[in-house]
Parts: sequence; structure tokens; C-alpha cells
Amino acid sequence: MNTPVSSLTRRDFVKFGAVTGGAALDAHLAAPRALGATAGSDRIRVGLVGCGGRGTGAAQNCLDSSPGVEIVAVGDLFERQVTAAKTKLKLDTAQGFWGFDAYQKVLATDIDLVILATPPGFRPMHFEAAIAAGKNVFMEKPVAVDPVGCRSVIATAQIAKQKKLAVVAGTQRRHQHSYIEVMKRIHDGAIGELVGGQCYWNGDGIWFREKTGWLADVSDFEWQCWNWYHWDWLSGDQIVEQHIHNLDVMNWAFGGPPAKFYGMGGRQNRGALAGNIWDHFATELEYPNGARVTSMCRHTPKSSQRVSERVVGTRGTSDCAGSIKGDKAYKFEGPSINPMVQEHTDLIASIRSGEPLNEGERVALSTLTAIGCRMSAYTGREISWNWLLNGSTLDIFPKTIAPGAGHFPLVPIPGQAELV
Repeated sequence: MNTPVSSLTRRDFVKFGAVTGGAALDAHLAAPRALGATAGSDRIRVGLVGCGGRGTGAAQNCLDSSPGVEIVAVGDLFERQVTAAKTKLKLDTAQGFWGFDAYQKVLATDIDLVILATPPGFRPMHFEAAIAAGKNVFMEKPVAVDPVGCRSVIATAQIAKQKKLAVVAGTQRRHQHSYIEVMKRIHDGAIGELVGGQCYWNGDGIWFREKTGWLADVSDFEWQCWNWYHWDWLSGDQIVEQHIHNLDVMNWAFGGPPAKFYGMGGRQNRGALAGNIWDHFATELEYPNGARVTSMCRHTPKSSQRVSERVVGTRGTSDCAGSIKGDKAYKFEGPSINPMVQEHTDLIASIRSGEPLNEGERVALSTLTAIGCRMSAYTGREISWNWLLNGSTLDIFPKTIAPGAGHFPLVPIPGQAELV
């Protein structure tokens, strides 16, 4: 599953995530329940794995997306999270499971679709199990924390295509009508050839959960999972966990991933907080046509915030989100629909139609783009896409997943951190 995949062309990348009819179902592949129970049917039975803020948010988005959707099973590492999710979502009759094997118990129930919303480090393992179980999948971004994990997701997504299972990711801009309309025009040449761009996720901070109160009684490993944002092996760092949205838009605009990464950053504002992630990054991404894009993200208290994208062409510019300036100026004036609901609407419609969406490979490559930025910054080295996709052996997620001793890697220092 973790064997490097072959190099992917720009055309391959553009095709990823398109509606597919899928290859003929091989006899040895487990048949998805959806083919017999939900294709053409209104009822969709959903399981939730990961009951934190984003997990319960995604579950509510799924419930709001279409009639006939019901959540019948929920799972999390912590019992208190399961109880809270059932209360918040009013799931009086849903089954609840907790522990590190909760995902397996949810997948063993009679569901058509599973929402995967645990810390990103777990995503490749949970995604592989979901597809093996024949379930359609909605998975939150990012989908891995290292190149080995991204290759695993790509391989699993290919199996999902063979099984005709739907896979949609939480990169909701891909389902936002204003972005879609602008991108159509950019790809049709409305601003000419793309020659540059900028993207940002600059915010003021993120939560931190001390090992006090009820957390004082759990193992270090469990506490880290509760406080997951602050370790690269769980979150991927800010540039992967949050900035993937904006980097995904850049890849969308340019029709594929960058050819090179040249990054920098550091850790200035996290003080004595536990964890090994940084708080600011800046990366120059060079795309195959020679265009260079500046990427910035940070967590800095009392700072000016900016979360946006911009591309520059030979005949104009665009914010990617709804407007174009130049010879073919455009402003989106269509209805404003919550894209975090729309992505579930599109997913469920594809299941019911028997023409499943599959965004697994695409989101894995955008995740890998963010990881490439992080690796370049951590090590101080310029790296290439080809090496990142096909050569890097970096695998930072622990192999033992159980209550017990924690996993505490050091804060990466450029010039000392090795490029693996």
C-alpha cells in the first residue's frame, strides 16, 4: 500500500476527482453496500468517526445536505466525545463506540457512508479500512501527514474507483459555486497564461489543552491525541492542517501541483507550549510553466489576518473566489450556498445516481503539496515534486497506537532536520 506510485502528469491531476463510472467490479473486491441498498434510494445511513468540533460539524452538514440521511453510529477515542456528539446531533438511537478501535466498530455497522474526522495522522489507516469494508467516504482534510501516508491514500482511492465507491474530501472550495465559476473562466483563458500568485492562511492562534483536570488521568499518548494540533505526526502542522485549502486552490488554478518548493519559517509565538509544530511559514512554489506562487501562513497574536488566494495572468488577475479583473472582468452574482453543506449534497447525489465522485487522489496530492512546503521549510532545502511523490520515505506516524507513553519529537531546526 505504501509503494511509491508512478509520476503523475498535469493531465492526470486535472482528471482526479471527476465523476467516474469506475472500472468493472472485480470478483475479489468486496461489493459496497451502496450498490444494493442506496443507488437510486433516498435513504443513506451514515457513521461518524471522530466526534470533535469538525466531526460533529461535518455530521451536521451531512444531515443538512439532503433528505433521507440519518446518522446511525458514532465513534471516538473518548467516551465523553461520543456522548457529547450524540447530544449535540440529537442522535438518541445511534450506536456509540470509543477507544482506538472505535473506527472498526463503526465500520462493522450497517452504514452506507462514513465520515472520517479524526486527527489527520490517522486518516490513511481509517480510509483504507473504510474502503476495504465497502463504505462510501467523506474524509476531512488533510488526509495524511507525510509522503508515505499520501501514497497510501492514493492507492486506496484507486481501489475505491474499482469498487465504485464515492470519496469526497473536505476541501469545500471545490464545491463552492463562486470558485467553480471563476475557475472555469481561468481555465478558459480569461486572464491569459498564469504567471504568478499568492495564497495565505494568516491567523492569530489556535487552542492548546493542558494536561490538567480529567486529562491528568489519561496516558500521554491519549493526551496528545486530544491535543492533536500541536504535533506534526497528528496534524501535519498548521501549513498542512489549515493552509491546504489555499494551496489546493493554487493547484486547481494551475492544473496540477508545483514542480519545486523553497520554504522557510520557524516557531516564535508558541513559547513553552508542548508540541513540535511551528507558527509561521513562507514558501515559494514554482509551477511547471515557470510561474512562482508565494505561500504564507502563521499563528501570531494581535496580527492582521488574511485567508485568501490570488492568481496573476498575462491579461488580468483573479481572487479565485468570485471575481476577475482585466480584459474579461467577471463578478459572481449567483446564490450563496454553504459549501460545507454542498460538498455533502454532491457526495450523496453521486451515490444515489450510481456515478460516484472520487476526490481521493486529488486531495492526497494537495495534502502532499502542503507537506512539501513543510519539509522544505523544516530542512531549509529546496525540493522537487518528483522526489517528494516518488522518492521521499518520510513516515512520521507511530506504529504502536494504544494508551501509553507519548511520542514527543523535537521541534525541527533547519540545518539540523534531515531531508528524508
